[in-house]
This record gives sequence, C-alpha cells and structure tokens, in this order.
Amino acid sequence: MRYKRAKIRGGTYFFTVVTRLRKPFLCVPENRDLLRESFKQVMTFRPFRIEAFVLLPDHLHCIWTLPDGDRDFSTRWRLIKTHFTKNCDQQLRTQPDKSRERGKEQSVWQHRYWEHLIRDQNDFNRHVEYIHYNPVKHGYVGSPFDWEYSSFKKFVILGIYAETWGAKMEDRDDWGDIEE
Repeated sequence: MRYKRAKIRGGTYFFTVVTRLRKPFLCVPENRDLLRESFKQVMTFRPFRIEAFVLLPDHLHCIWTLPDGDRDFSTRWRLIKTHFTKNCDQQLRTQPDKSRERGKEQSVWQHRYWEHLIRDQNDFNRHVEYIHYNPVKHGYVGSPFDWEYSSFKKFVILGIYAETWGAKMEDRDDWGDIEE
C-alpha cells in the first residue's frame, strides 16, 4: 500500500523529520549550521516560508507555507536531506540503507517523515504550541524560552507569547494527531 500525502497548492504543513536510529547530532554547532545552510540553499530555488521551527538533538519540527500554486514539499525535503547528508561528517553516516532501491546510500535521516496539512487557524496554533513546547516535553529545558534552537523567541518579540509561556505547563496530553 502506498502512503498518500495531502498536497494542496500554497498549503501550510507541519513536519517532523527524524535522524536515522534517532542519533542525537543535530544540535552540534557544525551540524546545526549545515542544516541551516541546507535549508537556505533549497529556499533559493524552491522558496517556502518557515512559520515555526524547533531543532532537537535527534529530530526537528517545523511548519512551512508553500508559494501559491506550489505543492511540492517532498522535493524540498529530499533536497535538504541530501545536501545535509552529502556535506556532513562521515562519522554521522550509518551503514547503507538496505531498504532503499539502490542500497548504496549512507543514511543520516529516517527514510520517511511525518507531515500534516494545517486545516485552519486553530490547527495552526496547536501545532505552533506543540513545536515550541517540544524541548520542555523532552526534558531539555524547563521553559521554551530557554531553548536556543527554536522560533519561540521570534514569537515572543512579535507579542504572540509571553517569555514565561510553557514554563509551568504540565506535560500536555491534548496534542491529538500531532506526531513525534
């Protein structure tokens, strides 16, 4: 059975992308910089807007909005992941991924990723909250404001959140269909 992705032209999507075997290397400075470079390179010829973002050691969550008339997020992810993999430290690469057709690629990423089409403003708000609360959920910090690799501070500057948002929340169980 083939998985069908919801693809809407100009849509807004939530993504979860995970490292292969959940190896925790994404927050290492040179890897973080390479990931940023990978995004910027792809955005120059396949633009999209990053609405919210969080980087954790073994995965990332983000929300993108594609340009009007464009629905191809799959190619963008393939290009980002490929650029990162080709330019990362050889030690990060695992054994060749036998599940891929050629079986020759050394994988840094899980083959698939989770995507969700944002349906409305409430859905958008829930996913942004999930993104920003994720470092607290995983026990890295006590407050989203303390996590360096997140768009949370941008939302504070814009007046959307107070600096203290999420600092005293109990682990939330109302995230619904949001996937890790």
